[in-house]
Amino acid sequence: MQAVDKEVLSQILKWLENDEPCWLATVVQTWGSSPRPVGSVLACNGQGHIVGSLSGGCVEDDLLEKITAGELAANEAQFFQYGITVEETEKLGLPCGGHLYIVVEPQKPSPASITHFTQLNEALDQRQCARRIINLHDQSTRIEIDSGFKDLHWDEAKQQLDHTFGPRQQLFIIGAGMVSQYLADMAKNLDYEITVCDPRQDLLSAFNVEGVRKICDMPDDAIRLHAKDEATAIVALTHDPRIDDMGLMEALTTDAFYIGAMGSTRSSASRRERLLSLDISAQDIDKLHAPIGLPIGSKTPPEIAIAILAEITAVKKNRRTDALEKVAHLSAASA
Repeated sequence: MQAVDKEVLSQILKWLENDEPCWLATVVQTWGSSPRPVGSVLACNGQGHIVGSLSGGCVEDDLLEKITAGELAANEAQFFQYGITVEETEKLGLPCGGHLYIVVEPQKPSPASITHFTQLNEALDQRQCARRIINLHDQSTRIEIDSGFKDLHWDEAKQQLDHTFGPRQQLFIIGAGMVSQYLADMAKNLDYEITVCDPRQDLLSAFNVEGVRKICDMPDDAIRLHAKDEATAIVALTHDPRIDDMGLMEALTTDAFYIGAMGSTRSSASRRERLLSLDISAQDIDKLHAPIGLPIGSKTPPEIAIAILAEITAVKKNRRTDALEKVAHLSAASA
């Protein structure tokens, strides 16, 4: 399994290498409610095969109809709008008041197009960011590799789309155990750049998730170098306070949007007391999610990884309270 963007770009490359024309559609702007975010992508070919999604409704079917009929982006990249009328919104299953603006690009097999999508896929394989700049006025396209992640920007006046593919956030994992391996493998599919840090070389050497930066060092030093910005989630998963606490002391000084530590309710309370004794303020310690993860009854390493990633996602989307209420409701209903 791959991240959605990577799956779409990989399929485009396969079609081009097989001498099949295809199209790439990108959501560049939305108004009102929208089931898919700006930056969502879809690829299709002339035989009606689709990879990716733009809306989750009937937009995909209508888009495919227009493309295969030659009504849209037959020879040039084109800007297109959905949801202009109430009738169209109802027909296509868009939420009430929802508008969807897309750019559709025809991709014709050629050495240049194959090179273009090869570069994109290789950058994503190496966990780099790749920025595509598409100008609809002159129909030019170029790539900037390892440019750092930037939010999609659509300039309607200039008819220019700047779209970055690649890791949007960073996940910094303290500890190279089994839970960490499952967590890293799952997080790759959500476009995280992943760093695992462990001073125990034997465990780090056995960490076999591809595309992960591995650091053999105490986590406080590594966090100072690699995990300072607000797009970072930091998790401590060793169960060893000599390692976890050092990392958490540094993590709590950062702008990371999520900081969590594995352990039972009892061990989490003990950790809090230790951190207080080390002059970490109660206010800073309150930023720590411990026990880590949504309380879904997880016991096995993959279940624990799912719970952690679910909580990180809920915090990132400002929906943690809703998620906890949902879990509590499900628990009460099954009791």
